[in-house]
Amino acid sequence: MENSGSQVVSLEQQVESVERSIVFLRQEQLSLLHGLHLEILSLQKRCTEVKEEEEQLEARCQEVEGHLQEQQQIQSDLRWELSQKSVLVGTFRTSLKEKERRFLEELKHRSHRTTVLNTELQKQTEAAAYLSFQLHSAKQKLHQQRQQQHRRPAQSGRRSSSRPSSHIHTERARECVPRERVMGPEEPMAMPDPAVFFYPYRHRSRLRPPHRHALQEAEGEESEELDQGASVSRLATTVAKATATTASTTENNAE
Repeated sequence: MENSGSQVVSLEQQVESVERSIVFLRQEQLSLLHGLHLEILSLQKRCTEVKEEEEQLEARCQEVEGHLQEQQQIQSDLRWELSQKSVLVGTFRTSLKEKERRFLEELKHRSHRTTVLNTELQKQTEAAAYLSFQLHSAKQKLHQQRQQQHRRPAQSGRRSSSRPSSHIHTERARECVPRERVMGPEEPMAMPDPAVFFYPYRHRSRLRPPHRHALQEAEGEESEELDQGASVSRLATTVAKATATTASTTENNAE
């Protein structure tokens, strides 16, 4: 009996020990479950935050992709515009080279034309100087002829001074003759300076008024001379006018 009672006591003690162990295990399990529950809640919260971040990142990625597409479109437009401008630059460069070539050809042509006109002007200037010298020589010859013609009537008048009728006839003839022929011819003018014809056109334009006045006086005097002197003077005047016209044409072509 005592052995059975001790066995019962030992069994009860074992049962109590097992129960205490079970209670302890349950408490441990509850604390573990509580920790797991808190960990799950924390993970759920973190997942929610991660999802929000992911959505924000996706929105940002879409925005960046849209901006990138816009930049690519702008870049393609700029490339097309650059290609068009390159074509225009090539066209303008070709046109500029063509214009430059034409300008150089025109400049060369005008330079050649100016050289030819200057040569022609030099020849005409030399011809005008030569004609001026010829005019002066003709005037001197005309003056000498007048002196000879004036001496001959004077000698014939001395021989016929004994005859009254011829003397009266001579006096009447002298009344009909101009005074300058009766008194004797005027002294010939000095030879004009040929250097006037070698002046540049700009300086010669300043000397035109006195030259014209001198030409008018010369024409007034030549109207009283013989036909030979008048023809030579008109020839010199024509050459001078032609020289001035050629000089003006040369300057206009040079401009």
